[in-house]
Amino acid sequence: MISPGVYASSGVFVSFEGGEGSGKSTQSRLLGDWLRGEGYAAHLTFEPGDTPVGKELRRIVLSPATGVLSDRTEVLLYAADKAEHVDTVVRPALARGAVVVTDRYVDSMLAYQGAGRALDPADVAEVERVARWATGDLRPHLTVLLDLEPTEGLGRFEDRDRMEGESLEFHQRVRAAFLELAAADPEHYLVLDARSPIEQIAAAVRARVGTLLAGATRGGQR
Repeated sequence: MISPGVYASSGVFVSFEGGEGSGKSTQSRLLGDWLRGEGYAAHLTFEPGDTPVGKELRRIVLSPATGVLSDRTEVLLYAADKAEHVDTVVRPALARGAVVVTDRYVDSMLAYQGAGRALDPADVAEVERVARWATGDLRPHLTVLLDLEPTEGLGRFEDRDRMEGESLEFHQRVRAAFLELAAADPEHYLVLDARSPIEQIAAAVRARVGTLLAGATRGGQR
């Protein structure tokens, strides 16, 4: 049975999730800019790839040149990136009292490597066990889900990586999985229409994150 999760007792952990082209990177940056302007220590990061080890793993899992991977191989590569990311980036920043803002986290692995790959329910549960073990079951205090119809999001790319190049049906399963995760835990999710104006989305994110900042430290770096 999967545990209810662990939430850091210091700092604030926020993740942005959503399908391709939903604006996660833009909204992560805007939130970081706002936090720093308010005097908080903000640490912006992303998955996969924001560690030296993760950079190599990102090249493998996203490069079209990699070709087809075994589903288990893909899961384990993403899990390795997450383990290194949490141990060397996320937890140390939270321990300093920073607001950690990550562009993708565990939900992406559950949506893409679980639902997207159309695994059997038992195998999807195993994907979650691996992901939770890799991250020490650390959960974000808030996950912002930027919801977007895949046909619209994928249309924003000319050159596509391995994930972006998957079928429309794959990305539709991914979207459905993200929405299911959010519906199961509304206390820790904020679902927003990614088609809304950028500043409107940013304002909604700031309002929700603002309720969490009592655990964050003012001042600091990154």
